[in-house]
Amino acid sequence: MGRGRQKAKHTKIARELKSFSPDVNYNALERELTGHSGDRPSVGVDESYDDEIAKWAEYAEKYADGEAKGA
Repeated sequence: MGRGRQKAKHTKIARELKSFSPDVNYNALERELTGHSGDRPSVGVDESYDDEIAKWAEYAEKYADGEAKGA
């Protein structure tokens, strides 16, 4: 079996993809890109998350140069 059948299949798929034109909802795309959720309810952030971030920031500052600054 040669490469003819495989090449024909790839050519057929390429033609289908070339002529494929999906419908695009530009309003939804704009909301997604600008961060406006529209009718979605906003989700609250857990405050303990801020504490964790502060701990990691302190850790990063302490070991920023690969050595402990206070040790």
